[in-house]
Amino acid sequence: MSNKTSELADRAARVREDLADAALRAGRKAEDVTLVAVSKLHPASAIRELAGWGQVDFGENYVQESMAKQEELADLDVKWHFIGGLQSNKAKFVAGNFELVHSVDSRKLAQALHKKASSLGVVQDILLQVNIAEEVQKSGISVENLPELAESVMEMEGVRLVGLMTMPPFFNDPEGARPVFARLRELREALEKQLGKPLPHLSMGMTGDFVPAVEEGATLVRIGTRIFGQRPPR
Repeated sequence: MSNKTSELADRAARVREDLADAALRAGRKAEDVTLVAVSKLHPASAIRELAGWGQVDFGENYVQESMAKQEELADLDVKWHFIGGLQSNKAKFVAGNFELVHSVDSRKLAQALHKKASSLGVVQDILLQVNIAEEVQKSGISVENLPELAESVMEMEGVRLVGLMTMPPFFNDPEGARPVFARLRELREALEKQLGKPLPHLSMGMTGDFVPAVEEGATLVRIGTRIFGQRPPR
């Protein structure tokens, strides 16, 4: 066991402890929240080390980098999440290769994933990314246009809508993000009624604000820096 391996495992364990505490405060079970370790720009060797300590879910942002890692780590029993911005012309590389795509924000992208998944004979699970704070520099469908996008996605057999994702503005105090997380939960509840189907997942919360996210109902938290340390420059 190397020091690096121990350090990664210890960091992940501390995150899980904080995650479990937040879940219990909200009257939830720790196992209802999945820790997605965001491994973008970190080497495949770090993923292999952390997987050896029981981490299952890993989040990647860049198609080419992620595909190379998946090939190198094909022997591992892990689940890959695509969490970054995705152009529709790259959807063909993503459909069928990820457990979950968190960042669908347009009909065009959903259709591209549907088309590729259908050609492979699979169904790709997706989340709709919502830009609740309407930040111009961030991806995501507007709150206003979310119901229409959700309805159109429901007509596509190659994708399965299972929930929502958001990225709040940065706040020095993580409590500042709480209203955004609460709003995403409310939007999910309204969509479930509109669509007449359960949407089990809320992907929200990162290193700096995952505690209020869990308290507000997150089922997937995306933690990178606190586990892997600072990302190397791309």
